Amino acid sequence: MVTSQKITRDRKREWMRESMPPAVMMLIAIAGWWWLATRPSMSGSEMTGSGMDMAEQGMTMTFVGFLVAWVVMMTAMMFPATAPVVRIYARAAAQGRVAPVPFFVVGYLAVWSAVGLPGYVAWQQWNGPIQEASPSAARVAGIVALLAAVYQLTPLKQACLAHCRSPLGFFLHHGKHLDRPVGAMVAGLRHGVVCLGCCWMLMGLMIALGAMNLVWMVVVAIIILIEKTAPHGRALGMAAGMAFAALGVALLVSPGLAAILM
Repeated sequence: MVTSQKITRDRKREWMRESMPPAVMMLIAIAGWWWLATRPSMSGSEMTGSGMDMAEQGMTMTFVGFLVAWVVMMTAMMFPATAPVVRIYARAAAQGRVAPVPFFVVGYLAVWSAVGLPGYVAWQQWNGPIQEASPSAARVAGIVALLAAVYQLTPLKQACLAHCRSPLGFFLHHGKHLDRPVGAMVAGLRHGVVCLGCCWMLMGLMIALGAMNLVWMVVVAIIILIEKTAPHGRALGMAAGMAFAALGVALLVSPGLAAILM
C-alpha cells in the first residue's frame, strides 16, 4: 500500500515537472499578448491626435526598444506552437535524462532574437510608407504576399513543417548530447532554425503589412499555430497560401486597399 502511494506521488510529481514548462510558456505568451495589446502603438490609440505620429515613432525607435518589442512578440506568437516540442523535452527532463528545459528554450529564443536585426532594418525602411498606406508600400506588400503564397508550397517549407509537426522525430534526428546544457542549447538553436525555415515568409509578410500591427500579428500567429499543431494543419497551411495569393493580387491591382489592410 505504501509502495503504491509512493508510486502515485512520484507519477504526480513527474507529471507536474512535465506539464509545468509548457504551461509556463503559455502564461508567458498570454502576458506577451496583453503587453502588446496595451501598448499604444499596437492598439492604435496613437494613430490620431497631436504630437509625434506613428511614422516618426517608427523612425526614431531605438534598436534596443525594437528588440524588446520583437522578443515579446515572438514569445507571444511562437510559444503556443512550440509548446508540444517543449512538452516532450520536459518529459525527458523530468526523468533526468536531459538538461533543464530553460537551456533548450534559450537556444530557441536566440534564433528569433537574432531575426530582430533584419526585422529592425525592414521596420526602419518601411514603417513610414506603411503608415501612410502609400501605393509603393502596397505593391511591395502584394509582392511579398505572392512570395509567401509560393513558399507555402515549396519542399523546404514542407520539410521544416514536417519537423515542427513531429517533435519526437526532431529529437531523434537532432537530440545529441541533450544531457549537457550546451547540447540542450544547440538543440534549441536547431529547432529555432527549423521553425524559422517554416515561418520566415509569414514574418516577412507581417512586416510588409505592418510589423507592429496587432491584427496581423494575431492572424499570422493563428496560421502558425494551426499548421504546426492542428490535425489537418498542412491542408490549412495550403489554404492560407491561396489566401496570400489572393491578397497579393488584390494589393497589386488595387493599392488603395492598403489604407484598410495596413
